Amino acid sequence: HLVESGGGLVQPGGSLRLACAASGFNLRDYPIGWFRQAPGKERQGVSCIRDSDGNTVYASSVEGRFTMIRDNAKNTVYLQMTSLKSEDSAVYYCAADTQTGWGGLNSRLYDTWGQGTQVTVSS
Repeated sequence: HLVESGGGLVQPGGSLRLACAASGFNLRDYPIGWFRQAPGKERQGVSCIRDSDGNTVYASSVEGRFTMIRDNAKNTVYLQMTSLKSEDSAVYYCAADTQTGWGGLNSRLYDTWGQGTQVTVSS
């Protein structure tokens, strides 16, 4: 079970931190990804922590602006988003790949999803 929080309305250039809390399993045991979906667009991979060492992959559109971290003690992953742009507006989801172990930015590999949190970047 995954629950996202932290979305909201922010001005361009601003920052937000999303959280994804897990229950029923340990996040450190599986690849965990952040995805987003804007109206009329396909779901896009944003970032992923692939393994227990915390190795992270980012989409080119967010690299250098977004940071994904995992807090094992809280069984929570975070997505720190800075220098936000209007094109970052979307519903953001976290997901776990509990079956294949590959993770990455391909949403088809993920089987456990949160309900999503809305991020709107607008002045």
